[in-house]
Amino acid sequence: MEHHTLFSLFGIEVSKTFLYWLSIAIFVGTYTMIILEKFFDRVAAALFGGALAIFIGVQSSEHAWEAIDHNTIFLLLGMMIIVSVLIESGFFSILSIKALQFTKGKPLNILLTFTMLTAVLSAFLDNVTTVLFMTPILIGITRKLKLPPVPYVIAIILASNIGGTATLIGDPPNIIIGSIGKFTFNDFIINLAPIIIVTHIIGTIAFTFQMKIKGQLEPRIKDPKELEKLISAEASEFDVVLMRKGLIVFGITIILFFLHHALHLEPGTVALFMATILLLWSGESPEKIFERVEWATLMFFIGLFIVIGGMESTGVFETLAEFTASLIKDPMSGILILGPLSALISGIVDNIPFTMAMAKVLAELTNEVSFNTEPLWWALALGACLGGNLTIIGASANVVASGLSAREGYPISFIEFLKAGTPITIVTVIVALLLLYLRYLIFGV
Repeated sequence: MEHHTLFSLFGIEVSKTFLYWLSIAIFVGTYTMIILEKFFDRVAAALFGGALAIFIGVQSSEHAWEAIDHNTIFLLLGMMIIVSVLIESGFFSILSIKALQFTKGKPLNILLTFTMLTAVLSAFLDNVTTVLFMTPILIGITRKLKLPPVPYVIAIILASNIGGTATLIGDPPNIIIGSIGKFTFNDFIINLAPIIIVTHIIGTIAFTFQMKIKGQLEPRIKDPKELEKLISAEASEFDVVLMRKGLIVFGITIILFFLHHALHLEPGTVALFMATILLLWSGESPEKIFERVEWATLMFFIGLFIVIGGMESTGVFETLAEFTASLIKDPMSGILILGPLSALISGIVDNIPFTMAMAKVLAELTNEVSFNTEPLWWALALGACLGGNLTIIGASANVVASGLSAREGYPISFIEFLKAGTPITIVTVIVALLLLYLRYLIFGV
């Protein structure tokens, strides 16, 4: 189908180079509006940027539709529906009480318990599902203890992106790298999991220290008797039948996530299908359940995917990938070049299209050079996944958790996340890439 632009309607011929720079300008403009959230709503800004890219002809409506990562949208929608049913059943209220009892209401215990659980779950589920599950529980606990929920929510976002880096299925960039680079689940476990365990420990120490100096780990309820009274007084209304149905469907969904490669089904397809089964089986009103779905988050993703798709269709990511590859002369220098660049780019734009472009370039590079390119693949994975902690739009988990937090009355601003996430991103990226570098330096390429 012939692609018409707004300029062609007025008989103005524009070059591919012009559209290339126009796609960058639209992205920069959209990003600026997202940062200036006091003046622009971030969802409206993303949708405006996406609509503008189509309207002026940076990409056609067909390409814009293809640019939307439907697997991500279906995964988010499906898991939001399942989580909504579990919230309705009272399941998260019960978990909140149990977590209060386990941590004894101590802020440090809460931080360490939730970050560890989030990192482990994110390695074996996708990190979006993990934050959808953990955020409501954490907000419930911190609210009861009169603690500021936002720093704790940011902590589990960071932990989810770190933990998700450890395995093939933990983060979307790893799935892309595994597919194009022909790496197995075990390859990721052997090469990345040990590095990520150390990185998570150091990242947790750094974030704990950050919260400590800000006074965010000070208990607001200091009297043990008052705390014990609070825990014992917490009563939860729950629907046992609805909870049982929700947990059965959730459990089957998680099993299918593990098997999705063997079944040749995308996680988004699995999540949406199981969500519809739960809607039919539970008998709950879809309108009631849909009220809890984060539609604003879904719309934000759609707008951002289209904006980024404009840069992808005009060749911006190919240029970035080829430029990065041109700097690499050997595996060791490649780790130090590709890792930090991937982290920086993935923190600013969505890491999926960049990883896709870079992975294709690495696949071609593997056939053209004489040295072993395997270290470069792991540097790309570490940079793309850990770099997602740089900004609030750097990874899907960030957007989802911040959306849930805002709905509960605790919005996370772009600058607030940047202040918390940037130091941790710098520390974790340096640690992870240094460990990767030392591994190949000591044991050889």
